Amino acid sequence: MVGSEIVQWVERAGPAVSTAVDAHGAEVLTRAEDAGDDATVRAGRRILQAVWRRGDEAGRTELERAVSEAAGAPEDPDTHAVVRQVLKRAMRDDPRLREELASLLPAPAPGVVNITASGTRSIAAHHIGTAVTGDGPAAHHIGTAITGDGPAARP
Repeated sequence: MVGSEIVQWVERAGPAVSTAVDAHGAEVLTRAEDAGDDATVRAGRRILQAVWRRGDEAGRTELERAVSEAAGAPEDPDTHAVVRQVLKRAMRDDPRLREELASLLPAPAPGVVNITASGTRSIAAHHIGTAVTGDGPAAHHIGTAITGDGPAARP
């Protein structure tokens, strides 16, 4: 894997890693396999544990801190971005880790589009028209309506 492939891999792995952190918090780094976890949580846990196992003391400390911060602020996308940055650095520094992680989350088949939404009120789509999310959202369409009396503006 070269730099751009690492970036793409981390982008694909990000939702699984975030879901695992959200499900198990900082314990995700040392937690045993849980039969109650879905495939996404299991994949994220395996990825994080592989990075943690292969890291030196400084790398483990950095990953533990990033995961703890993400677990403490699950709605803050910046904390999850820090975890992804730690993954990128670890992959750039360790060719064997790249191979191990690539086997945990293989590249999608050509032409396949994977779409994942993670978090409260998240939405995901390959193509999307109007999407509204939030508390008490309002969607407005301004256009032209044809009535018996001719075109009329409608809110």
